Amino acid sequence: MMKTDSQLQQDVMAELKWEPSINATHIGVEVADGIVTLAGHVDSYAAKWDAEHAAQRVSGVKALAVEMDVKLPGSSKRSDSDIAGSAENMLMWTTYVPKDSVKIMVENGWITLSGEVSWEYQRKAAVDAVCHLMGVTGVSDQIMIKAAVAASTVKSDIEAALKRRAISDAHKIFVEVKGADVTLRGTVQSWSARELAMHSAWGTAGVRSVVDNIAVAY
Repeated sequence: MMKTDSQLQQDVMAELKWEPSINATHIGVEVADGIVTLAGHVDSYAAKWDAEHAAQRVSGVKALAVEMDVKLPGSSKRSDSDIAGSAENMLMWTTYVPKDSVKIMVENGWITLSGEVSWEYQRKAAVDAVCHLMGVTGVSDQIMIKAAVAASTVKSDIEAALKRRAISDAHKIFVEVKGADVTLRGTVQSWSARELAMHSAWGTAGVRSVVDNIAVAY
Protein backbone atom coordinates (compact mmCIF):
# COMPACT_ATOMS: atom_id res chain seq x y z
CA MET A 1 0.00 0.00 0.00
CA MET A 2 1.40 3.36 -1.04
CA LYS A 3 1.86 5.89 1.76
CA THR A 4 0.20 9.29 1.57
CA ASP A 5 2.42 12.37 1.81
CA SER A 6 1.08 12.94 5.34
CA GLN A 7 2.02 9.41 6.43
CA LEU A 8 5.42 9.76 4.83
CA GLN A 9 6.01 13.06 6.63
CA GLN A 10 5.11 11.49 9.98
CA ASP A 11 7.40 8.49 9.32
CA VAL A 12 10.38 10.67 8.36
CA MET A 13 9.88 12.90 11.41
CA ALA A 14 9.68 9.80 13.63
CA GLU A 15 12.85 8.37 12.08
CA LEU A 16 14.72 11.64 12.68
CA LYS A 17 13.60 11.68 16.33
CA TRP A 18 14.54 8.01 16.72
CA GLU A 19 18.11 8.57 15.43
CA PRO A 20 20.15 9.33 18.59
CA SER A 21 22.84 11.36 16.81
CA ILE A 22 20.31 13.95 15.59
CA ASN A 23 18.58 16.79 17.44
CA ALA A 24 15.49 17.00 15.23
CA THR A 25 14.07 20.08 16.99
CA HIS A 26 15.15 22.49 14.25
CA ILE A 27 14.61 20.20 11.24
CA GLY A 28 11.43 20.68 9.22
CA VAL A 29 10.03 17.96 6.95
CA GLU A 30 7.90 18.67 3.89
CA VAL A 31 6.59 16.04 1.47
CA ALA A 32 5.06 16.43 -1.99
CA ASP A 33 4.34 13.44 -4.25
CA GLY A 34 6.75 11.24 -2.29
CA ILE A 35 9.60 13.76 -2.54
CA VAL A 36 10.91 14.69 0.91
CA THR A 37 12.47 18.08 1.68
CA LEU A 38 14.52 18.55 4.85
CA ALA A 39 14.88 22.18 5.93
CA GLY A 40 16.13 24.09 8.96
CA HIS A 41 19.51 23.91 10.63
CA VAL A 42 21.70 21.52 12.61
CA ASP A 43 24.73 22.09 14.83
CA SER A 44 27.21 19.91 12.89
CA TYR A 45 27.81 18.55 9.42
CA ALA A 46 27.75 15.04 10.92
CA ALA A 47 24.15 15.64 12.08
CA LYS A 48 23.20 16.83 8.59
CA TRP A 49 24.82 13.72 7.10
CA ASP A 50 22.97 11.45 9.54
CA ALA A 51 19.64 13.22 8.92
CA GLU A 52 19.93 12.64 5.18
CA HIS A 53 20.60 8.93 5.69
CA ALA A 54 17.80 8.61 8.26
CA ALA A 55 15.28 10.05 5.79
CA GLN A 56 16.49 7.71 3.05
CA ARG A 57 15.83 4.70 5.30
CA VAL A 58 12.10 5.37 5.36
CA SER A 59 10.04 3.22 3.02
CA GLY A 60 8.14 5.23 0.39
CA VAL A 61 10.66 8.05 -0.06
CA LYS A 62 11.09 8.56 -3.80
CA ALA A 63 13.64 11.38 -3.65
CA LEU A 64 15.26 13.67 -1.11
CA ALA A 65 15.94 17.42 -1.26
CA VAL A 66 18.22 18.86 1.43
CA GLU A 67 17.88 22.52 2.38
CA MET A 68 19.45 22.30 5.83
CA ASP A 69 22.37 24.48 6.85
CA VAL A 70 25.00 23.96 9.53
CA LYS A 71 25.14 26.50 12.37
CA LEU A 72 28.08 25.69 14.60
CA PRO A 73 27.85 26.53 18.30
CA GLY A 74 30.71 28.67 19.59
CA SER A 75 32.47 25.74 21.22
CA SER A 76 32.67 23.86 17.88
CA LYS A 77 34.21 26.63 15.77
CA ARG A 78 37.79 26.04 14.63
CA SER A 79 40.20 27.72 12.25
CA ASP A 80 40.53 26.39 8.71
CA SER A 81 44.16 25.46 9.30
CA ASP A 82 43.19 23.48 12.40
CA ILE A 83 40.48 21.60 10.48
CA ALA A 84 42.87 20.94 7.59
CA GLY A 85 45.45 19.51 9.97
CA SER A 86 42.88 17.21 11.58
CA ALA A 87 41.59 16.10 8.17
CA GLU A 88 45.12 15.32 7.00
CA ASN A 89 45.75 13.22 10.11
CA MET A 90 42.48 11.33 9.64
CA LEU A 91 43.34 10.47 6.03
CA MET A 92 46.84 9.42 7.05
CA TRP A 93 45.41 6.88 9.51
CA THR A 94 42.62 5.63 7.22
CA THR A 95 43.66 2.20 5.95
CA TYR A 96 41.76 2.33 2.65
CA VAL A 97 43.12 5.70 1.47
CA PRO A 98 46.48 5.45 -0.37
CA LYS A 99 49.08 7.86 1.02
CA ASP A 100 49.23 11.27 -0.71
CA SER A 101 46.39 10.34 -3.12
CA VAL A 102 43.88 12.85 -1.71
CA LYS A 103 44.41 16.61 -1.37
CA ILE A 104 42.59 18.77 1.19
CA MET A 105 41.38 22.37 0.98
CA VAL A 106 39.37 24.09 3.72
CA GLU A 107 37.48 27.39 3.41
CA ASN A 108 35.15 28.67 6.15
CA GLY A 109 34.96 25.16 7.59
CA TRP A 110 34.02 23.59 4.26
CA ILE A 111 36.36 20.77 3.21
CA THR A 112 37.04 20.07 -0.47
CA LEU A 113 38.72 16.75 -1.26
CA SER A 114 40.45 16.25 -4.62
CA GLY A 115 42.94 13.83 -6.13
CA GLU A 116 42.70 10.38 -7.68
CA VAL A 117 42.18 6.86 -6.30
CA SER A 118 41.64 3.45 -7.90
CA TRP A 119 38.38 2.41 -6.26
CA GLU A 120 35.08 3.97 -5.14
CA TYR A 121 35.44 2.45 -1.64
CA GLN A 122 38.68 4.44 -1.26
CA ARG A 123 36.89 7.66 -2.23
CA LYS A 124 34.06 6.89 0.21
CA ALA A 125 36.54 6.12 2.99
CA ALA A 126 38.18 9.53 2.50
CA VAL A 127 34.83 11.36 2.76
CA ASP A 128 33.74 9.29 5.77
CA ALA A 129 37.03 10.05 7.50
CA VAL A 130 36.55 13.84 7.50
CA CYS A 131 32.79 14.43 7.60
CA HIS A 132 32.51 13.90 11.36
CA LEU A 133 35.34 16.23 12.39
CA MET A 134 34.42 19.06 14.75
CA GLY A 135 34.10 22.45 13.05
CA VAL A 136 33.26 21.08 9.58
CA THR A 137 30.37 22.86 7.85
CA GLY A 138 30.34 20.79 4.64
CA VAL A 139 32.31 18.41 2.43
CA SER A 140 32.76 18.53 -1.35
CA ASP A 141 33.97 15.32 -2.97
CA GLN A 142 36.01 16.02 -6.11
CA ILE A 143 38.11 12.86 -5.93
CA MET A 144 38.42 11.08 -9.28
CA ILE A 145 38.49 7.34 -9.98
CA LYS A 146 41.23 6.02 -12.29
CA ALA A 147 39.75 4.35 -15.38
CA ALA A 148 41.34 0.92 -15.87
CA VAL A 149 39.22 -1.54 -17.88
CA ALA A 150 37.17 -1.97 -21.05
CA ALA A 151 33.56 -0.78 -21.15
CA SER A 152 32.26 -4.23 -22.15
CA THR A 153 33.90 -5.78 -19.09
CA VAL A 154 32.42 -3.14 -16.78
CA LYS A 155 28.91 -3.71 -18.18
CA SER A 156 29.04 -7.50 -17.81
CA ASP A 157 30.57 -7.28 -14.32
CA ILE A 158 27.81 -4.94 -13.07
CA GLU A 159 25.02 -7.04 -14.58
CA ALA A 160 26.51 -10.18 -13.00
CA ALA A 161 26.72 -8.43 -9.60
CA LEU A 162 23.05 -7.39 -9.79
CA LYS A 163 21.97 -11.00 -10.42
CA ARG A 164 24.40 -12.41 -7.85
CA ARG A 165 23.01 -10.17 -5.13
CA ALA A 166 19.48 -11.41 -5.86
CA ILE A 167 17.98 -8.01 -6.60
CA SER A 168 14.43 -8.94 -7.61
CA ASP A 169 14.30 -5.99 -10.01
CA ALA A 170 17.66 -6.80 -11.64
CA HIS A 171 15.96 -7.51 -15.00
CA LYS A 172 14.42 -4.01 -14.89
CA ILE A 173 17.77 -2.24 -14.49
CA PHE A 174 19.61 -1.30 -17.65
CA VAL A 175 23.34 -0.60 -17.64
CA GLU A 176 24.95 1.79 -20.11
CA VAL A 177 28.72 2.23 -20.19
CA LYS A 178 30.72 4.88 -22.03
CA GLY A 179 34.41 4.57 -21.29
CA ALA A 180 34.57 4.43 -17.49
CA ASP A 181 31.24 6.25 -16.96
CA VAL A 182 28.17 4.20 -16.06
CA THR A 183 24.48 5.15 -16.31
CA LEU A 184 21.82 3.05 -14.60
CA ARG A 185 18.22 3.24 -15.84
CA GLY A 186 14.97 1.48 -15.04
CA THR A 187 12.50 1.13 -12.18
CA VAL A 188 12.78 -0.71 -8.85
CA GLN A 189 10.36 -1.29 -5.98
CA SER A 190 12.40 0.13 -3.11
CA TRP A 191 15.10 2.66 -2.22
CA SER A 192 17.25 -0.19 -0.84
CA ALA A 193 17.22 -1.96 -4.23
CA ARG A 194 18.26 1.29 -5.87
CA GLU A 195 21.10 1.73 -3.37
CA LEU A 196 22.22 -1.86 -3.91
CA ALA A 197 22.29 -1.32 -7.67
CA MET A 198 24.44 1.81 -7.20
CA HIS A 199 26.76 -0.10 -4.85
CA SER A 200 27.09 -2.88 -7.43
CA ALA A 201 28.08 -0.36 -10.10
CA TRP A 202 30.58 1.46 -7.88
CA GLY A 203 32.04 -1.87 -6.74
CA THR A 204 33.21 -2.69 -10.25
CA ALA A 205 36.87 -2.07 -11.10
CA GLY A 206 37.49 0.85 -13.46
CA VAL A 207 34.22 2.73 -12.88
CA ARG A 208 34.89 6.46 -12.69
CA SER A 209 31.37 7.83 -12.32
CA VAL A 210 27.83 6.50 -11.92
CA VAL A 211 24.70 8.38 -13.01
CA ASP A 212 21.60 7.15 -11.18
CA ASN A 213 18.51 7.39 -13.39
CA ILE A 214 16.69 4.58 -11.58
CA ALA A 215 13.15 5.45 -10.49
CA VAL A 216 11.53 4.08 -7.33
CA ALA A 217 7.91 2.98 -7.86
CA TYR A 218 6.12 1.77 -4.75
